[in-house]
Amino acid sequence: MAKIEIITVFSGSADGLKPEYYAAARSLGAALAGRGIALVFGGGKTGLMGAVADGALAAGGEVIGVINKGLNTPALAHNGLTRMEVYRDLQSRKTRMLDLADAFITLPGGFGTFDEFFEALTLAQIGLHSKPIGLLEVNGYFNPLLEMVEHAIQEGFVYPEHRSLICSAETAEDLLAQLSAYQPPEGLSRWVERVE
Repeated sequence: MAKIEIITVFSGSADGLKPEYYAAARSLGAALAGRGIALVFGGGKTGLMGAVADGALAAGGEVIGVINKGLNTPALAHNGLTRMEVYRDLQSRKTRMLDLADAFITLPGGFGTFDEFFEALTLAQIGLHSKPIGLLEVNGYFNPLLEMVEHAIQEGFVYPEHRSLICSAETAEDLLAQLSAYQPPEGLSRWVERVE
């Protein structure tokens, strides 16, 4: 069982999205606060990034923003957080978000969100952390991504046991329950050691 006190949430910052996406992000933030889990996120006030922070703050949760200097502007940065940490560049920011977390949740997003998700996943794959990683499935958004993972397994680019590094659920409560019960898959070193 994973002891989870802080969760880093990766999410999109685009505006003008379907209402279901914002509702899911706010619900996740509220669910984290309700469990006494601190939220770490990218520090922005727009898109799902802002919605998950607002959901947690409205429920009395602790919210830590981690933003890079170039995005720390009045138009982009959330100004109502428990704490904001500012880093010189995106890589430093991402490293800090990875280090702070006991677990990771990815909400729908674009290229930056995919990058963050896959970096956390890759680090787990090669054994550099054993923190649980989850996708909050909203409107079937991640179905194509999971199909791509299955295709990579079928084609031999990903070992079958690595699929279980990814938890996914359609509700925040179900996903948090999965993350809390997470056990790292056995045989991860097989990939690095090339033991069959």
